[in-house]
Amino acid sequence: MISALTTDLYQLTMAAGYWRANHVCPATFELFVRRLPPRRSFLVTAGLDQALDYLEQLRFTDEERTWLRERPQFLNVPGEFFDEYLRSFRFTGDVWAMPEGTPVFATEPMLRVTAPLPEAQLVETALLAIVSFQTSVASKAARIVHAAKGRPVVEFGARRAHGVDSAIAAARASFIGGCQGTSLVEAARRFGLPVSGTMAHSWVQAFPSELEAFTEFSRSFSESAVYLLDTYDTVAAARSLVASGLQPRMVRLDSGDVDALSREVRRILDEGGLRSTKIFVTGDLDEHRIAALVDAGAPVDGFGVGTALSTVSDAPALSAVYKLVEIHGARDHEATGVVKLSPGKETWPGQKEVWRFMRSGRAVGDLIAAADEPAPDGAVALLKPVMRAGRRLIPSMPLPEVCADCRRSIDTLPEALRALDARNDIYPVRISDRLEEARTVVSRQSSVGQSESSAGQSESSVRHLESSVQSESTSRTDD
Repeated sequence: MISALTTDLYQLTMAAGYWRANHVCPATFELFVRRLPPRRSFLVTAGLDQALDYLEQLRFTDEERTWLRERPQFLNVPGEFFDEYLRSFRFTGDVWAMPEGTPVFATEPMLRVTAPLPEAQLVETALLAIVSFQTSVASKAARIVHAAKGRPVVEFGARRAHGVDSAIAAARASFIGGCQGTSLVEAARRFGLPVSGTMAHSWVQAFPSELEAFTEFSRSFSESAVYLLDTYDTVAAARSLVASGLQPRMVRLDSGDVDALSREVRRILDEGGLRSTKIFVTGDLDEHRIAALVDAGAPVDGFGVGTALSTVSDAPALSAVYKLVEIHGARDHEATGVVKLSPGKETWPGQKEVWRFMRSGRAVGDLIAAADEPAPDGAVALLKPVMRAGRRLIPSMPLPEVCADCRRSIDTLPEALRALDARNDIYPVRISDRLEEARTVVSRQSSVGQSESSAGQSESSVRHLESSVQSESTSRTDD
């Protein structure tokens, strides 16, 4: 269970301010990525299951409330905020989200939260941390698996991850992105993943010779043994293994010129009658090194990838944001779309849906539209209702099913989009005319001077947009 204090301080100070001002009207926030990282043409959504668990279990313990009220920032906040509001605090909102494993593009909402303003505000930090990290890892895994061209990839990154919790989350997200298992035992136990492992150099070093190390290992793991060949001399170890009479399922190469060494090891194994023994490669691999080995025809049967996956070393952070897009008036409860106009950080007002157009089984473009706009012909809605009134609407899906759905979804993308060197602007994502018009009007009125009369005119004009950006909760009777 994630602590309710797993949030930035300003989320809590704003929550206290909203509560004191009785500004607890419904509001909608959307989580999206502003721009794709370099060398990414799409992302793969992940983390929704943990995000829903967090929202459903969110509570403030007595200890947390006591600690919080003692912070100097809350000196002037009435005690009722801690003793009444936070004591009974629950997330009571609605959530719409893309299923995990969905390919997604810049500016498309992956998750939409509608809840009383303090609730919707407070959960921002944790939702971003959960969803953006797992999405980043799943996206990297999809690239690596694509580069392997059908050869299995196993996630080996726990020891390089930024903490144990990150390691567990990375193992899960890697599986969604297409990895066939993990070396991390707790992740395998928790999520029902295949677990895989070999042996360490220290095992070989702990015995007088490699042959003794291999022989002793085979006594306990005769069926599953994977022998590490490069502790001293890779070629010599391969010859020693053949001479031993052992019948290993697999050998591992972890260093050196893997292309050349894999060919020599393959030759030695084949000539020694070990044609069924596979060669597994590890050692600072990423999608580009794997693609080079595969394209060169190196006789490698599988890959273990660590650092590049668990830290997403080439793009360790997404430009993921969680932005207010709609708020209900405190007095009249009318839904009003809001925008951000900061250069490079602009948003569109109101609740949204993302539509994907398909043609002959292929995705050909997306449309971001107001949530209550009619469904376009030939398009599939990507945002689904996943939580209502703080309770989950969907169960946790078995990860093999999520992974299979992810693979099918990625396969619908144009082939050019899946290339490792694809540009990140070749897939069309369009904003609906209605949203464009709504933002133009809201932007114009937001730029009006701050005088009382101008503010009044702005409020009047913005409210006029109700028909364009009306909230789903008031426009849809089936929700």
